[in-house]
Amino acid sequence: MQLIILKRALALFFIFVFEKNILKDITIILIDREGNRHSLKAPTDINMNLMELCKSYEFPIQGICGGMAMCASCQIYIHSENILNIKSDDEEAMLSEAFHVKDRSRLGCQIQITPQLDGLVFELAPE
Repeated sequence: MQLIILKRALALFFIFVFEKNILKDITIILIDREGNRHSLKAPTDINMNLMELCKSYEFPIQGICGGMAMCASCQIYIHSENILNIKSDDEEAMLSEAFHVKDRSRLGCQIQITPQLDGLVFELAPE
């Protein structure tokens, strides 16, 4: 009897999760340093950031500080509408000392993978 109740509860949970797109993967477009566009699938349920996603696809992004906003080796440019314009003081400070900074520059380590990024276009900044 308990097994039947557990199975029903799990079935209802998964129906809820998939109907609400809680565990949905998203697609991010990344332009590499040669100008080639790549479509990257990204999970939204494991607290990953854009730098980590790029590394998982083996793009040449360093991330020397490990995602602490203490270097600019994961700098990217946002090509889509800039919905990601809120930067922390640490990120602003780091970008103020970086090379090749543009108006839409961000540190990839500071951009969390969320459903709102689905379809957005990013570009790797020069090294």
